[in-house]
Amino acid sequence: MTEKKKKAKTLADKVKIIPLGGMDYIGLNMTAIEYEDSIIVVDCGMAFADDSLLGIDLIIPDVSYLKQNKQKVKGYYITHGHEDHIGAVPYILREVNAPVYGTKLSIALIQKKLAEHGMETLVKTRVVTYGDKLKAGKFSIEFIRTNHSISDAAALAITCPAGTIVQTGDFKVDYTPVYGDAIDLWRLAELGKKGILAVMCDSTNALRPGYTMSEKTVGETFDMLFAKHSRNRIIVATFASNVDRVQQVINTAYKNKRKVILEGRSMVNVIETAQELGYISVPDNTLISIDEMKNYPDNKLTIITTGSQGEPMAALSRMASKNHKKIEIQKDDIIIFSSSPIPGNEKAVSNIMNELAQMGAKVIFQQTHVSGHACQEEIKLIYSLLKPEYVIPAHGEFRHRAANRQIALDMGYDSKHIIMAETGDVIELSEHSARKAGTVQAGGIYVDNSGVEDVGRTVIQDRKDLSERGVLIVSVCVDKENNLIVSGPEVFTRGWVYDGDLDIILDEIKKIIYNNLINYLEKNHYSRGKAKMVIGDSVRKYTRVQDRKGPMVLPFILEV
Repeated sequence: MTEKKKKAKTLADKVKIIPLGGMDYIGLNMTAIEYEDSIIVVDCGMAFADDSLLGIDLIIPDVSYLKQNKQKVKGYYITHGHEDHIGAVPYILREVNAPVYGTKLSIALIQKKLAEHGMETLVKTRVVTYGDKLKAGKFSIEFIRTNHSISDAAALAITCPAGTIVQTGDFKVDYTPVYGDAIDLWRLAELGKKGILAVMCDSTNALRPGYTMSEKTVGETFDMLFAKHSRNRIIVATFASNVDRVQQVINTAYKNKRKVILEGRSMVNVIETAQELGYISVPDNTLISIDEMKNYPDNKLTIITTGSQGEPMAALSRMASKNHKKIEIQKDDIIIFSSSPIPGNEKAVSNIMNELAQMGAKVIFQQTHVSGHACQEEIKLIYSLLKPEYVIPAHGEFRHRAANRQIALDMGYDSKHIIMAETGDVIELSEHSARKAGTVQAGGIYVDNSGVEDVGRTVIQDRKDLSERGVLIVSVCVDKENNLIVSGPEVFTRGWVYDGDLDIILDEIKKIIYNNLINYLEKNHYSRGKAKMVIGDSVRKYTRVQDRKGPMVLPFILEV
C-alpha cells in the first residue's frame, strides 16, 4: 500500500465524539457522533435551572455546531423518555430538524411534547424495536434493551468504519423489573466478542458500591407503609416519568381498597400515555378525578403527585404553600417522597418537607425509592462484557465521572484509554489512537418562564444585581437646546436598603445629581448618553461610600 493510501485509510478510520451536554452536571444529555459527512445525535435533553438563575425555567444545549453542519445531521436517537434526555426536542428541532428515533414509550412522550409546541407535523418520528439496526449515512445504530426508572430504556450500539461505540444511556441491571424483560446482557456480551471501540457509560451512581436494588423491592415497602397508615390519607410524590413506581403505588392502593388521584399536568400526561400503550395496568374503578375526592373518606384516598424535587410550580409545592385550588394538606396526612433529590435540589426538597411538616403532615423520606442508575458492580459488569478499547465516563458531575474513571482503572485499564471529556470537546478515536482534537461551542442556553430562548448571561447577572442590590431610579427633564435642567431630579428606590435615614440620603443624592449635571451642561454640548453617565457615576460614587455595593442606578432623561 502506498504512503498516500495509508494516510487516506488512517483519516477515514477516525470517528469524532462531541458531547454537547451531560458532562458537567445531571441533565442536558446530548452527544454528536461524526464520521466523514454523517452526524448522528444521541439524546436531546434539558436541565432544570436552580435558584441562582433568576426567572429561568430550563436550560437546553447550545447546538451551534449542529447548526453549522445541518446537512450532515442524519437523525436523533433517544435512549429513553426522561426530560433530561428528551426535554429539549421541541427547541432544538426548530433549529436543526431531522428524524427522531426511539422506543415506543419514548416516541409517544416526544410526540405529546411536539404537539404541545405545535410541531407534531413538522418532525418525523419513528418507533424502533430492540434489535433493529438502522442505517444513517455511514452509521448503523442498534437499540439494545436496558433497565431504568422508566420503561423502554435502551443502550445504543453505533457502528461506523472506525468501529462500534456503545452509549449505555441511563441504566441499571434489574433482573426482576416491574414491567418488561431484564437488560439484554447476552447481546452486550455478543457485541463485546466482536470488538468495541468505546463505551460512553452512565456515571450517576458510580460513587456507590455494590448493586442497585430492583424496582420490585419498592412495592413491598409501599405495602408495609399503607398497612401501617390505614387510617390516613396518603400522598405519594414521585417523578411523573417513573411509570413503574406509579404502577406499584396503584397496585398497593387497590389492595387496600383505596381510590387513586393523579395530580400534576406532567403526571397525568405521562400516565395517560403509558396506559394507552399498555405500559401500566390500572384496575377498573381505581382512578378517580380530583373533583370526586369529596365522595370518599380520607383513609380511602391516595394522591400520586409531582413535586418530589421541590419544584416551585409543581402540585405538591402548591399544596405546601396553600395555593392549590382543590387539595389542602391536612393534619395527619402521610406524605411519601418516593425519589432522591437530584444534586442541586436538596435545599428545595428540604424546604418543602419543612413546610409540609409545619402543617401537621407526617413526611416519609428515603424508604420508598431505589435508583434507576447502575452502581459500581453493574458498571464493572458492563465493562467486562463489552471489553471496550476506550472508556468515556458520561452523564454526571465531574465527581461522578471521576468515580467511573476509577472503576475502569481498578479493572486494569490504562489511563490513556480512559477519556475524561468535557462538554464541547472533540474526541477523535480510531482503533490505535485517541485524542482531543479541539473544542466546539457548547454549553447551556437559558429559557425563561415566558418561553424566550437564549436569555443570556448578562441578563441573568442584571437580575442577580437587582435582587442583591436593589435599584435607584433617577428622573430629570432637560432643555437640550439651552443646556438647562427644567425639572427634577426626582429619585425613587426599590429594594435598596440603607441603614439610616433614607429620606435624608435621597435628598443628598438629588443635590449631587443636580450639581454634577449642571456642571456638565455648562461646560459641554448636551448628549443624552453623556448626561446619563454623569448621573450614574455621581450617584454610584456617593452610594458606595454609604453602602459598599450600592444600588443599580437607572437614569431616565426627558428632553424638551
